[in-house]
Amino acid sequence: MAEGSFRLARKIILSTLVLFCLLLVVAFLGLATGSSGFQPGRLIKILSGEGGSDSLMASIIWKIRFPRVILAALVGATLSTGGLVFQALLRNPLAEPYILGVSGGAAIGAILGIVMGLAYFPGVGITAFSGSILTLLVILLISANQPWGKNHSLLLSGVMVNAFCSSIIIFFISMVQDARIHSVLFWLMGDLSLAEPDQVLLLFLILIPCLLIIFWLSYPMNLLQLGEDLAQSMGVNTRATVLTLLITTTLMVSATISQSGLIGFVGLVVPHFMRMLFGPDHRLLVPATILVGASYMVFCDILARWIPDQGEIPVGVITAMIGAPLFIILLRRSQP
Repeated sequence: MAEGSFRLARKIILSTLVLFCLLLVVAFLGLATGSSGFQPGRLIKILSGEGGSDSLMASIIWKIRFPRVILAALVGATLSTGGLVFQALLRNPLAEPYILGVSGGAAIGAILGIVMGLAYFPGVGITAFSGSILTLLVILLISANQPWGKNHSLLLSGVMVNAFCSSIIIFFISMVQDARIHSVLFWLMGDLSLAEPDQVLLLFLILIPCLLIIFWLSYPMNLLQLGEDLAQSMGVNTRATVLTLLITTTLMVSATISQSGLIGFVGLVVPHFMRMLFGPDHRLLVPATILVGASYMVFCDILARWIPDQGEIPVGVITAMIGAPLFIILLRRSQP
């Protein structure tokens, strides 16, 4: 038993160190990439303190690119972990916050906040969280009295609520007749250009405790995979565990959506790929998914800035173009 725990701890530490190094490399590429091209040499000089004369470039890196890279990493980590949690709870590789309608509810709340002219934090963040919580409550009421994980009632309820949320979003867009429609549309496609240092710091302070809670509940998630009855017999309070995971994930996703907009496929592809690579143990999967999801989103944001000659592509377009075919390939390979 002790030897198995030691091996698991060693795997967690080694994989975390390797994946953290990967994140540092991708973050360096993100800091070095911009409208002026790829300039790693100038970045190294600035990071080492030798670029004092290049004050404009240093200001661009620290005030624009650095918050954007951090925001991209937080978004990727959150969406990937949210997908992992919902896939674990529903025991369905297609489950994620978007399927359950949580993201749609957060989007409705965030759009209301944008149309009302509220600041992204705390205004839009509060309206997004309120929308996602209300959506989650509706889904839980629809699927009430059904054994968790033994049927698809919750998943089907989420699909129906998500479709309703999409119609509400289209209604809001059709009702907005001024310049705010452009910001709403661009936000709906996934936008990381609004990264402000203070807002990114606040988002960081919200997400880190949530990610720690999910890691703390990683072993109960393993037991829930075996079935609700068996998990209860092994001392897991299944209802409390599930509600804690749902509320924590909802808070993470809504806070992230209020900053980045709707970004799809990250919560599908990354957890599925990590499960194929590391196996079913969530004590290993949670930190790996956090770091790989962060690296993946930073990489997608690099492509969003690098591909067009002028301007940038919404990062949600990039994640969809990469994620959809990649997920199909991964799903086919996972089939016996």
